[in-house]
Amino acid sequence: MTGQLCVLGLGPGDAALLTEQARQSIAGASDAFGYFPYVERLSGLEHLRLHASDNREELDRARQALNVAAEGRKVLMLSSGDPGVFAMASAVFEVLEGASPQEQLRWKAVEVDVQPGITAMLAAAARLGAPLGHDFCTINLSDNLKPAEVIERRIRLAAQADFAMAFYNPCSKSRPQGFVRALKVLTAHCEPERLICFARNVSRPDETLRVCQLQQVTPDMADMRTVVIVGNSLTRQVGRHVYTPRSYGAPAHG
Repeated sequence: MTGQLCVLGLGPGDAALLTEQARQSIAGASDAFGYFPYVERLSGLEHLRLHASDNREELDRARQALNVAAEGRKVLMLSSGDPGVFAMASAVFEVLEGASPQEQLRWKAVEVDVQPGITAMLAAAARLGAPLGHDFCTINLSDNLKPAEVIERRIRLAAQADFAMAFYNPCSKSRPQGFVRALKVLTAHCEPERLICFARNVSRPDETLRVCQLQQVTPDMADMRTVVIVGNSLTRQVGRHVYTPRSYGAPAHG
């Protein structure tokens, strides 16, 4: 009996930014697994059995979803944004890699389909203009799954290489130091005028956008609902928009 596990992203928040592929998968599914607020977004769909869990239970969630799919059902694994960006796609493959012989046999016929979604980073960049218009990197500031020293080293090297950067999970109540550490590294390796963009609840009704120079930034400007985009040395503002030139070393105008 062949089942399917569709690993998909619900986009950054606005229903208009959900892909048509994801809409079709949701319409044809029997079950949906995910973190409580993501599952809640599908609560009005009577054809779905909903399985919500805490965001610290990713591996158990993936295992349970694979078990249900092994029954021949079409199962959704929900993430926000894109499922491959700090989300559930990696957790599914981590569980598959570590499967016991019994699990390998049970899941052998399950088709895993990872479907792309629009990330908060890309939605934020579009609302701001084009701050990621040249080479950039994305760094998760949470030290839940990697040491703080690794995060600091990556920010330092990215700053030295003059990448634009997008920061996810800058600050939480349980781990408030992430953005503080990032600011310390940026201050040491970037000019005070470097543009820093804050996009909170991007694409939602209460969206807020803010652009500051690094020397004006304070740690309380970011929380877990904020994507922080750090420009490179050439990033600048044109009216209300922020962009990074495509040609490296392009002279400033005006």
